[in-house]
Amino acid sequence: MAIDRDTVLTAAVEVLSRNPTAHLDEIARAAGISRASLHRVFPGREALVREVGLLALRRYHDALDAADLERGEADAVLRRLVELLVPDAALCAFLAGENHLFDDPELLLLWEEQGARVRAFFLRGQQQGAFRIELPAGWLAEAFFDLLAGVGWAVQDGRLAPRDSAFALIELFLGGALRRPS
Repeated sequence: MAIDRDTVLTAAVEVLSRNPTAHLDEIARAAGISRASLHRVFPGREALVREVGLLALRRYHDALDAADLERGEADAVLRRLVELLVPDAALCAFLAGENHLFDDPELLLLWEEQGARVRAFFLRGQQQGAFRIELPAGWLAEAFFDLLAGVGWAVQDGRLAPRDSAFALIELFLGGALRRPS
């Protein structure tokens, strides 16, 4: 039987986003395969975690590209970005919980590049007058990502319906980030 790599990665995201210290046995069980089969696809835990990290960062990068962060009114762009990212919120939850990824120079570089893009977007939104200027753009970017990870966990745990998650994220984030009329 051929092992579907994507099925293994999906199972790993589900397990590792909730429990970053989960054993390979748990991940194999979630993927419906044996630990030996898992080792045929990924030689060890580090290789699997790295691959999930690359997947998460690629999807994050693709969403940033598709949202076209440099064009349009900042609040409309943010709404586009949320619609693109929410389906992969569990991947953001994984990134938020997996500290070992940042020991890998390639992953760290990808993370820093994407972080810079999001910070630049929030700075542009501040310059447009859309976002509050008393909140640093870097902090807005971090808070946005953390809320997105929270959506991933809430959906996994059944505290938030997937169909409501984009709305909930937008309303909560923009409720605090939008500039208020003076």
